[in-house]
Amino acid sequence: MPDVVIAFFALGLLAGLVKSDLKVPLPIYETLSILLMLTLGLKGGMALHGVPLLPILPELGLIAATGVVLPLLLYPLLRRLVKLSSANAASVAAHYGSVSAGTFAVVMALAIHHNLPMAPQTTLYLVLLELPAIVTMLWLYRYINGGKASSLAILHEALTSRGVLLLGGGMLIGWLYGEQGLSGITPVLMGGFSTLLALFLLEMGLCTAKVCSPLPIKQWRLMLFAMIAPVVLAWLGIGLGLLLGLSSGSILVLAALMASASYIAAPAAIRAAIPEADIGLALLAALGITFPLNVLIGLPLYLSWITALTG
Repeated sequence: MPDVVIAFFALGLLAGLVKSDLKVPLPIYETLSILLMLTLGLKGGMALHGVPLLPILPELGLIAATGVVLPLLLYPLLRRLVKLSSANAASVAAHYGSVSAGTFAVVMALAIHHNLPMAPQTTLYLVLLELPAIVTMLWLYRYINGGKASSLAILHEALTSRGVLLLGGGMLIGWLYGEQGLSGITPVLMGGFSTLLALFLLEMGLCTAKVCSPLPIKQWRLMLFAMIAPVVLAWLGIGLGLLLGLSSGSILVLAALMASASYIAAPAAIRAAIPEADIGLALLAALGITFPLNVLIGLPLYLSWITALTG
């Protein structure tokens, strides 16, 4: 049986497909997403408390560099094989070069459920992979199309997004205060993490059904890309994790992140910076296909591959 939180995603997906009146009110969804991002940040920060950072800088630098290279490789593929316009190719490449915070939350829960060893810096992978891809593709699109927006403006746009601020701020607080300093609030946040994640995934199931109904068959190339890309990118993540000598839990998280696509940070940044792009296409691929594929099928599959390679 899959983890119980996955069942909540399936329930939301089913409710959306049968046109149920079930919905999670927007204020509650906003609260859930804020608490999830903050809790994940605090978890990572507490794990890093007291850990020397200098020895892990090469590892973190290589992972961040992957976030720059990956969208640059995806862009020509999306232009030539998927046949997207320059704006839409840049948009989808940014979404797939970036990562899914929802997938990150699920894979962290999966790794903990299976008692997989994870390095303290594993939580940093989310921020390291999310930002570079968005900034890189916004810069590339502006460069190709003769835009004059400054790199600093693009960087500011990405760094000040809600998810990045909550994750980064949470990690900083957790790193500074540690488990003992945060003992007054951790029972509520950490103890209720699975409940928060289950309700968040219920809403994600509803959103997925909405994006995929009706299914735009004319975008078959993009949908095929959204089904194939996670598997290929997951293997890149596994290979990178093995190269770096990471523990099995850290490899699983890295593989899942690379196989995922952003549907929170990237849409906000792309919508503001590339108004010519059709955000609906990116959400169809990232949220409508890749996210449920990873959550329902991909994560257990990646876990079995990693177990076979490292066991």
